[in-house]
Amino acid sequence: MDTIVSVRNVHKFFRRGSERVDVLSGLSLDIHPGEFVGLMGPSGSGKTTLLNLIAGLDRPSEGEVWVAGSEVSRMSEAELARWRTRTIGFVFQFYHLLPVLSAYENVELPLLLLPLSAAQRRQQVQTALELVGLVDREHHRPGQLSGGQQQRVGIARAIVTDPALIVADEPTGDLDSKSAAEILDLLGELRRSLQKTILLVTHDPKAAERADRVVHLDKGQLVHAAVA
Repeated sequence: MDTIVSVRNVHKFFRRGSERVDVLSGLSLDIHPGEFVGLMGPSGSGKTTLLNLIAGLDRPSEGEVWVAGSEVSRMSEAELARWRTRTIGFVFQFYHLLPVLSAYENVELPLLLLPLSAAQRRQQVQTALELVGLVDREHHRPGQLSGGQQQRVGIARAIVTDPALIVADEPTGDLDSKSAAEILDLLGELRRSLQKTILLVTHDPKAAERADRVVHLDKGQLVHAAVA
């Protein structure tokens, strides 16, 4: 089967004085198109580091990272910036919405980096807001929305460029159980309706249950991968 993410013998380390501190140690992982993968592990296990490497926010010390046919680990910073805009959709725990902008304007932000007309941006923002059920809140600012609604805006912003991969870092960590379940339902629906590939970092076993496969990290190494 083809892969959309291929991590090959990746090491990530940094120096603390004369000491080498290993964050990831010879890790390899494949993710297939349309797959929903959960990434779990204790604090300090390397989950966020691995997510950042796959999303092109960091570089491995050794090894290769391929995403959507591109070797992310060899790109320049300028190439990475363009690549991330088109290829990766980010969903964060604390939403990272700009409080002075409306929901519509927050969703539109990634499109401002692309060569699109105002009409094209409008169409893509409307489509994204429709998918997350927030067209009627497009003029509201984040402070006028509930936590669950703010995360929906975050998801709309993540999908507005039609990315190949959605990376979600603890997207339900700041939500109550009802809102968390609704966000997980939405991610699952996006996977089904749009055939999106999703990589979900979570501490929550209930969130991980939504994944097709759960990958466990411990001390920078893949412990085992289980089918959810």
